[in-house]
Amino acid sequence: MIATSTTLLDFLLETRTHSETICKPLQIEDYVVQPIVDVSPPKWHLGHTTWFFEDFILKKHKSDYQEYNSNFSFVFNSYYESMGARVVRTDRGNLSRPTVEEVYAYRKHVTHHLKELLEQTEASEELHSLVEIGIHHEKQHQELLLTDIKYILGNNPLQPMYTSDFSEYTPSQHKQEWIHKEAGIYEIGHHDDSFCYDNELGRHKVYLNDFKISNQLVTNKEYLEFIEDGGYEQVLLWHSEGWEWVKSLPTKAPQYWQKQEDNWFYFGLAGVKPLDLKAPATHLSYYEAFAYAQWKGCRLPTEFEWEASQDQLEWGQRWEWTESAYLPYPNYQKAPGALGEYNGKFMVSQKVLRGGSVATSDKHTRPTYRNFFHPQLRWQFTGIRLAQ
Repeated sequence: MIATSTTLLDFLLETRTHSETICKPLQIEDYVVQPIVDVSPPKWHLGHTTWFFEDFILKKHKSDYQEYNSNFSFVFNSYYESMGARVVRTDRGNLSRPTVEEVYAYRKHVTHHLKELLEQTEASEELHSLVEIGIHHEKQHQELLLTDIKYILGNNPLQPMYTSDFSEYTPSQHKQEWIHKEAGIYEIGHHDDSFCYDNELGRHKVYLNDFKISNQLVTNKEYLEFIEDGGYEQVLLWHSEGWEWVKSLPTKAPQYWQKQEDNWFYFGLAGVKPLDLKAPATHLSYYEAFAYAQWKGCRLPTEFEWEASQDQLEWGQRWEWTESAYLPYPNYQKAPGALGEYNGKFMVSQKVLRGGSVATSDKHTRPTYRNFFHPQLRWQFTGIRLAQ
């Protein structure tokens, strides 16, 4: 837990500023686009993270707080059923109003009152915890902002560049090698008083058989070999659901790969460039990760194998698919009230991912972080680590 209200306030203001910094390269028209249901308009992210602070904190903990706009709870609620009615997720791109200017005014209003609250009040443990959750909730949406902006621009026929300054990977200084872990009992889950989500709690022991895990992620060069060997045409490599999914793909390649004549290119936040063969392969579904592992005669690690060996791995550039279903840890307890909807109700039909990505905000990754997505999704920076 962050030590003092002053430090907490600094962390809050730093986080609120960074969301707006992410949006600085955008044109005003970019703020409202929603190409698919999984992508939300940047304007909505800015409003939703603000609504979270207003509804969960200011309305309950600041006695003189005046709600900015009574319609905004309906507009910017996401999936919190217990918090009332909300705009249908598919309709977020239809919100030409409130304007971008008004959303920024809303952010300024809420940030001002949060600052007043933390400066004038000795933060109780409850308030401290709520603000900290709000900060990390906004950091999650900062990652979504980047990946949603990429999808919005990447699906624009002109494929405009977001910024020339964004690098999507840092070259590794180490060679690929297999890390061997002995069979034994390992402890899994968050274990100190630093911030974590409730789905990381319930530290427990697991027994793992002997296994090996790659210290490096699969590269574009390695994944290209899978494509050139006909990996997308070999039905026996794929789950049944994955095979049906593959047949629907317009291009048998990772998202954002483009073939021009005989050469592969890649759309990134810095624009369209020749495919960097050394970069970790990314924007892959779980189905693709599984099929590639099958093709290599390997498998994906479980989330427990990943956590037990993470201190020997290079991680943080791509969210890494695991072979683990997203399930509660032993003695998992959902938070009371609306915050109980944050993680627990999604523990079905999804796979766990570990590690973080180049889009994950600073001070937001940790070895016990459990991300989760449906197996067909690949608009996030998702990649592959192999195990044996």
